[in-house]
Amino acid sequence: MALLELEDVHTFYGNIEALKGISITVEEGEIVTLIGSNGAGKSTTLRSISGLTPPGQGSIRFDGKEIAETAPQDIVRMGISQSPEGRHCFQRMTVRENLDLGAYLRRDGDVSGDMERVFELFPRLKERERQKAGTMSGGEQQMLAIGRALMADPKLLLLDEPSMGIAPILVERIYETIAEINRQGTTILLVEQNANFALGVSKRGYVLETGTVALGDESAALRDNPEVQRAYLGA
Repeated sequence: MALLELEDVHTFYGNIEALKGISITVEEGEIVTLIGSNGAGKSTTLRSISGLTPPGQGSIRFDGKEIAETAPQDIVRMGISQSPEGRHCFQRMTVRENLDLGAYLRRDGDVSGDMERVFELFPRLKERERQKAGTMSGGEQQMLAIGRALMADPKLLLLDEPSMGIAPILVERIYETIAEINRQGTTILLVEQNANFALGVSKRGYVLETGTVALGDESAALRDNPEVQRAYLGA
């Protein structure tokens, strides 16, 4: 049984069908990536999983339990957290306050241990612990958004466009950290337009086109696929 299974998921924005029967799986311990152009349905897939835009039809199972009609806060409690596209840090709050909010729904006693883990993964956040989030660079805010998601102690981490709008040198650093988060035991579903980075760090990938899965394969095979190279890898 996969940790996450989407089966024939259809998601709508009003009368517009954004997902037209998506079926994907994520096994425990994997990094799986969704690649595709703008409007392909990548972010909508993550929003459907996290309950922010519930599907109108189809099944989403997490750890064997159906969650398609589960409230977002309960999905977080079950072990799924998301670092959203655009980061959405609380600009007037400090780094530490943002991280504390990531653990808001937790009732266990190891929040301080996870805070230290985040600071080890992102030493720059430790340096700026008392700095307001809105005064930091885009790359630093991306680190904060990922750290905040980790503070929920997720089994599955959803990452939406972690390289968007940040300097190339910080993109490399963030992707090194994503790989380390996975090595430490967190399963990751990654949405990314920078297909080179996404396929480099992931085990498997799906190519989305206009709300459907056009292709699914091992990441290495996708990188060698001439159509994927032409459309997404700049070849």
